[in-house]
Amino acid sequence: VNAMHLAATAIDAGFIKYALIDDGEGSRQTQLATIARLQREEAAATDVFDEFASLTLGSGAAAMVLGSLDDHPDAHRIVGGVARAGTEHHTLCIGDLDRMTTDTKRLLEAGLDLAHAAWKDAATEFDWANGMDRYIVHQVSSVHTRLICERLSIDPALVPLSYPTLGNVGPAAIPITLAGVQSELSAGDRVLCMGIGSGLNTSFTEIVW
Repeated sequence: VNAMHLAATAIDAGFIKYALIDDGEGSRQTQLATIARLQREEAAATDVFDEFASLTLGSGAAAMVLGSLDDHPDAHRIVGGVARAGTEHHTLCIGDLDRMTTDTKRLLEAGLDLAHAAWKDAATEFDWANGMDRYIVHQVSSVHTRLICERLSIDPALVPLSYPTLGNVGPAAIPITLAGVQSELSAGDRVLCMGIGSGLNTSFTEIVW
C-alpha cells in the first residue's frame, strides 16, 4: 500500500510512466528456526508466548503494474489515501529472518488505536464509512479482524478473509485477498485497502474498480 502511494505520486508528477510493485513473503526459515529454538530444554513458557506469532506466518507473493490513467482509462483507479506512523511502539514486534518476538496484546491495542486515528483524520477528505463495496484489511487473525471492524464500524460482510487458509502473509495479504474476490467486483465498485504493520505503521488507499 505504501508503494502504491509512492508510485502514484511519481506517475502524477511525470517522473515515471509505470511502476512494478511486488512483494514476497517466505515464512519457512523463520518458523523452522523458531520451532528448533522452542524445542530446546532451556526454552520456557514465556518464550512460547513471545515467539508464537512467528508460527502464524504464511508464505505468498503478489505484484502489480501501476500506470497513468491517461494511457489506460479503463484501468482500476487509485483515488488516494492516508498513512500514519506510531514509532513509539517500535519495540512491540522485533524480528529478522531467524527470530521474531511480539507483545501480541499491546501490539493489537496500539495498532487498533493508530488505525482509528488515521481513519478519523481521513474523514475530512474521504467518506470511507459509507458506500464502500469491500474493505481489504491486513490479515492477522479472527480477533484482529473482528476488533478492527468493531472499532471502525465496518460491516464484516464486506471484509473478505484469506488468513484462515494462508495465515498472516504480511504485506502480500492485501493484494492476495483482493485478487481472491476480483470476480465479485464490478466496474465502479469502491475498495479500501487497509494495511497495518509493525513499527507501527498504517496505510489506507481507496481504489475504484
